[in-house]
This record gives sequence, C-alpha cells and structure tokens, in this order.
Amino acid sequence: MLDQRFDPAEAETRLYKAWEDGGCFKPSGDTSAQAYSIVIPPPNVTGVLHMGHALNNTLQDVLVRFERMRGKNVLWQPGTDHAGIATQMVVERQMAAEGKNESRASLGREAFVDRVWAWKEESGGAIVGQLKRLGASCDWSREAFTMGDRNAPDNNMMRAVTKVFVELYNKGLIYRDKRLVNWDPHFQTAISDLEVDQREVAGHYWHLRYPLAGGITYEHPVKDEDGNITGTETRDYIVVATSRPETMLGDTGVAVHPDDERYASLVGKFVTLPIVGRRVPIIADEYADPTKGSGAVKITPAHDFNDFEVGKRAGHTPLNILNATAHIVDGADADEAGIPADYRGLDRFDARKKVVAAFEAAELLQEIENLKIEQPFGDRSNVVIEPWMTDQWYVDAKTMAQPAIAAVKDGKTRFVPENWEKTYYNWMENIQPWCISRQLWWGHRIPAWFAEDGAIYVAPSEAEAQAQAGKGVKLRQDDDVLDTWFSSALWPFSTMGWPDKTPELETFYPTATLVTAFDIIFFWVARMMMMGLEFTGKVPFKDIYIHALVLDEKGQKMSKSKGNAMDPLELVDEYGADALRFTMGRMAGQGRNIRLSKQAVEGNRNFATKLWNAARFAEMNECGAPGEIDFAKVTSPVNRWILGELAACEAEATKAIEEYRFNDAAGALYKFVWNVLCDWYLE
Repeated sequence: MLDQRFDPAEAETRLYKAWEDGGCFKPSGDTSAQAYSIVIPPPNVTGVLHMGHALNNTLQDVLVRFERMRGKNVLWQPGTDHAGIATQMVVERQMAAEGKNESRASLGREAFVDRVWAWKEESGGAIVGQLKRLGASCDWSREAFTMGDRNAPDNNMMRAVTKVFVELYNKGLIYRDKRLVNWDPHFQTAISDLEVDQREVAGHYWHLRYPLAGGITYEHPVKDEDGNITGTETRDYIVVATSRPETMLGDTGVAVHPDDERYASLVGKFVTLPIVGRRVPIIADEYADPTKGSGAVKITPAHDFNDFEVGKRAGHTPLNILNATAHIVDGADADEAGIPADYRGLDRFDARKKVVAAFEAAELLQEIENLKIEQPFGDRSNVVIEPWMTDQWYVDAKTMAQPAIAAVKDGKTRFVPENWEKTYYNWMENIQPWCISRQLWWGHRIPAWFAEDGAIYVAPSEAEAQAQAGKGVKLRQDDDVLDTWFSSALWPFSTMGWPDKTPELETFYPTATLVTAFDIIFFWVARMMMMGLEFTGKVPFKDIYIHALVLDEKGQKMSKSKGNAMDPLELVDEYGADALRFTMGRMAGQGRNIRLSKQAVEGNRNFATKLWNAARFAEMNECGAPGEIDFAKVTSPVNRWILGELAACEAEATKAIEEYRFNDAAGALYKFVWNVLCDWYLE
C-alpha cells in the first residue's frame, strides 16, 4: 500500500537504490536492440552541484529514461574531470590551512601529486553523490575520470592521452612555439580563455607623448570644444594612449592607419621612447583606428594580443619586459630592452607608477583620462592576467577544424537549436592555435623529453625517447602538464575504451546526443569534434542540444555575490528531486532562459503529490496496472475516452522529446494528469 502522505525524501532514496542495485541503469545488452548513448559533460572533481548541472543532467536523464522505455540498449556514461588548476589550488589551500609550513615546492612534484590523488580519493567527486540525489540514472559502474585509474595496471586514460599527443606531434599537428598566452602571475601558468574573467573596472588612459626622432616636426590639426578643426599646430611628438603605461618599456613601434592624413608624412620615421631611449618606427597598419584617441597606438608585441599580430606583420622582434611573477625583467632581457637599473625587478604596478612619474617629470604626460575599462582577471586567482610570451605547446587547430566544420555542414552532426551552428562556424573558421601546455603539476604530464642541446624527443615513454636520442644523451622530461580540455576532448571515445577496440566502442560510439551549455561550444564541443574525427574517423555525436541558462525569477544571472543563487540540493531536500526536475523540464523551452523561483518548484511538488494521490486512490479502488491493454475489449465509454486521451498525450510527449521540446513534453503530461485524468476521469 502507498503511504497516505507523499514523502519525496523517503520514496526517491528508496526507489533510486532499488533501481541502481537492480542494474536498471546499465545497458540492456540486447544486441538486437538499437543502441543509444550519451556521455555526461564531466563535472570538475572539485565541483558541487549548481543549477546549471541540475538542468543539464535532468535533460540528459529525460532522454536516457525515455529511450530505455522504448526498448533501446542505452548507455549514459558518467565521470569527472581532473580540473588541473582548480584541483591543485584546492589542495594547496588545504596544505596552507594545516599550518605545517608545507608547500608544493617543499614537498616536491611526486609527493605533491600523491597528495592530490589522496584528496581526490577521499573528498573529490562529491558531486557524483549529488547527481545521484538529483536522480541521474547513469551507469555508475562505468564511472570514468580524465586522469584514469592510478592503481590500474593499464591506465587507459593515460594511454589514450599519450597516444593522441604523440601521433599529433608526429603529424606536425602539435608543435612548440613562443607566442603570447594568458598568463596568471599568481599560479605562474598559462590559462585558457575560459579561465579569464573580463571585468569592468575603474581605470585610466594615460596619454603619453613620444618625441619624434631626428628633430622632425609635422602639422597636427587643432580642434575646438565642439570638435571642429580651427587650424594646425607644429608638433615634434606623437601622442599614444594606454591603460598599461609600464608596457611602453617593451614598445617596438607606433602604428597609425594608412589612410590617416594627419600622420601620412610620419610613416617610416621614428620616435625615441622616453626612459629607455630606444628608437622605434612609425608604421602604417589598419589596426590603428583614426576615430579613437589620437589615432596612433603604441605597439608592444610581447604584451598585447593585437599588438603581437601588428608586430608580426611589421617584422618586429617582441621584447619581453615581464617575468613569470609580473615583475620587470632583469639580466639579458632587460639589457636587450634597454631597461634602466632602477626599473628592473619592480612589480608591474610599481613600475607603472614610476613610468607615469617619469613622463610627468619630463613634461610628456599630456593627460590622464578616467574611464571604465575591461580588465582580464584569473577566475580563480583574482589577479590581473598578463598577455605574456613564453614557450608553449600548441595544436594546429586551424587544420584540425576543417573536417569538424564540414561534418556540421554535411549534416553528420546537427545543433539544436539550429542557430548555434553560426556560433560554431564563426569560431571554427577564425580559430587560433590552441595552447595545450600548463605550468602545473596536477594533470597529464607532457610526453616530451629535452636533451641538453635543446633537442626534443616526443615518445610514449622515457625508454622510447631515450632510444630516439641514443645512448649517453641525458634527457629531462617536460615539467608541464596538458590543458584539462585536451583530455576531455577525447571523452566520447576514451571512456569507451579507446585506443583498444572494445565492444562498448563498437556499440555506443558515435554517441547519440550531447547535452551541454553554449559557453563551452568552443572549449569542449569543437575540440571533441576535432579529436573524434581525427582518431576515429567518425563524429562523436549526432545531435548537440544546447540548453539555455537558469536565471533567478527576475531574469538575473545567479551568483553568490548577488545573494540570488539557489542551491539545487536545498530545493531537493525541501520539495523533492522530482519537483525540481519537472520544473526544469516544464521551463526548458528551446532558446529561452529559465527564470526559476521556489514558488515554481513548490507548484510542481504539488503536481507530484497530485499524481501520488491519484495512484493511491486507484490502489484503494483495486485498480492496478493490467499491462498491455486491448483497446477492442474496452467497452465503457468513459474508459475508451481516457485511453484515447492517454494515447494522444503519449504521441504528443513522444514527438516533443524526439524534437528536444522538453517543455512541450512536460506540458502535455501535466495537462493530461491534472486536467484530464484527475479533474475529469477520477474526480
């Protein structure tokens, strides 16, 4: 007998355990049935369940439960991501809190990595338990981890990552280069664009005068307060504006637009940089915008992504003026840039003050403009990120992107909603080299070894690298690890046992559907497409469903700082997992953000209670589930009517789920249960 009162906590926990213990979440193994598979976007091992996870996993669960009901052989592959920098930070903070004066450096690499593995085994992956509480029906017996199983005699994940790196290197698709990266001075590593948080802050533009070299002068227009030209004045300087005046120590030129008549006579001439005394050329480049500021821009190729491209076009040699901790360089780099002794070793912001003061003292500071500026911060370190030139490993993403673009254009993979294809094409067609190296200890260590003469040997193992180098050649393995996105790019096929030819790979790859958020189309979806096609010859998924954001009831993005964040686990504890999941389903319209409120979840808890009470009423009246119903044998008009309504609801919900219209499917079910079954048929 059903209890008189619906208790979600008791019922959901009991049923979930029974399902999991009974193997209900595993593939049926029926080889005659159509296979259907989804890989979970692996949450960070450091993560906790948030509303985005709740929506994403609810929609995946709808699909896999639906296809199980239709008799398909279904695999929902779960797992977690090792989350390089995030996990390393968690463990380093833990060590600091213990007060033992231990640090990563004092422990050494091997002991520190042991410490991270120990943390992962004890505390990492708590989000898996939270996903289970949400009701996610993954095949947990197959739970994977992007770093693999450390204790397994054959770490398949490690083997897959190593194989991919070595093969791409041998094909010339991975290479080493000195380029600009987003550099986090706190963690002293390159970070991805996704880990850079662009924030609007109160800032300044310092308008600096650069004296023209060789006594050159020119006539510059003079404007009145309304912007009208009233005449000209003779100038022996050119004005540039910058939000980072300290970088002028590394300037290699000044750029003006080729069509800017004000500076036409100066192209090919030189300015003398104050403080360092270096002569740098005035060049013509369309990057300079005549309508902004003075129309002239300083070019610092080693410390600005746009300037790097301008400098490359002009044939400039970048001058690196910062070290890994964002202090002004010393030694040979400082000598090359002509940096005075009293600037060397200064913190970048102290150097900024000193540069501004020097310009002011030399009467070369024209003005300081106060305004809001976009500044890049590390999303975990909260320090200002520097574009910095270092030796890093790169993937030739442009070459690898071509088959991935074609696969979508040819219809092998489709985006739902379709408009996200434009976003995908735009990024893929303008893709830049992918920096895959990170200056961390936690992660897949790069399988490359350096000889003392600088030669590089890439191989699956040190023994094979040594064989390449020859006896007696002393080798040192690269200290860097791979970007987390590198290993997660292999997720759809590495979790199926690749590079071995496994039954899972044969049965469940390519996967059917990827459910994900729009913000990782570039970082994850595109890279899975590239890697899947390169190493399996097949697209990793047939459909990519892009869901919207979960906002608060006023349409604001949820955040702890705003105080409007909602904890899905708290809602589950208060109203039940079914109530939250059904709320997500009812509100998950294509292309529409979800405005979530507690009242909405409470309303759907009431719906779950209504369904419980209806089942209890039927049970009390000895109405059971007879199994297959022979419609021809049903004679009562009211019973024939309700079966017709049920068939219509089933058809509507089925079509809606097949078309990823989750809200329409939920709406059809809600309408049938509440308005038809309960209000008319039962009551």
